[in-house]
Amino acid sequence: MPGKNSPRHSPHRPANRDADDGQENPVLVGNHEDGAGDAASDPDGYGRWPSAAFPGDRAVSPGGTTPPTPRDDPEARAREVCLRLLTFAPRTRAQLADALRKRGIPDEIADEVLSRFVDVGLIDDAAFARAWVESRHYSRGLAGRALSAELKQRGVAADEIRAAIDEQLGPDAEVSAARRLIDRKLESTRGLPPEQRTRRLAGLLARKGYPAGLAFRVIREALEAEGDPAFPDDEPPFDESDSDTE
Repeated sequence: MPGKNSPRHSPHRPANRDADDGQENPVLVGNHEDGAGDAASDPDGYGRWPSAAFPGDRAVSPGGTTPPTPRDDPEARAREVCLRLLTFAPRTRAQLADALRKRGIPDEIADEVLSRFVDVGLIDDAAFARAWVESRHYSRGLAGRALSAELKQRGVAADEIRAAIDEQLGPDAEVSAARRLIDRKLESTRGLPPEQRTRRLAGLLARKGYPAGLAFRVIREALEAEGDPAFPDDEPPFDESDSDTE
């Protein structure tokens, strides 16, 4: 059990409070002398503060004076903000940079802190992109085009987006996903006029990023397998006004 002079109870260590809302920051709780927080409060290990990455962090001067708090030190505040956000979910460098900018952190300080986080692996846009593609494709059925737009919106570089999509989506992945989406939607469109039915199914796939050629091929296959030969000769326009809640 730690003694009163251990790092956890040091009278010189500032309180672990978040500068924004005064709440205890779980990332900063625990024995960071060995580079990790308590398992209960920091299960993902986002609380690691390698000394090489953050030299002099929360150091106590020989005279025993307390260093500036994060509210007074923009660099310390930037680290606190990033660590707190990363505790809840992975973020891209661009997302964290935007968060720091909104909190008034100077760009040069934000860039330095973010570069350190990249160096120690706390920010990894390529890994973020791979995880995003896998999750959103298999849980929501999104195609590469929609996934690419989402990752671009989150500031991931184009080459990392392409690499993630190429790695996670094989040549038949989009066709299989499109067929699953149509199979789930097909029953709810029974009884509609053929053109309206096709337009509604095509709209579902369009909103999820599937190209028109693939969409109509999958729809035609599904309707023919169902025994409905009344597929329109000409491809009708996507029914973008038909809201989809899937």
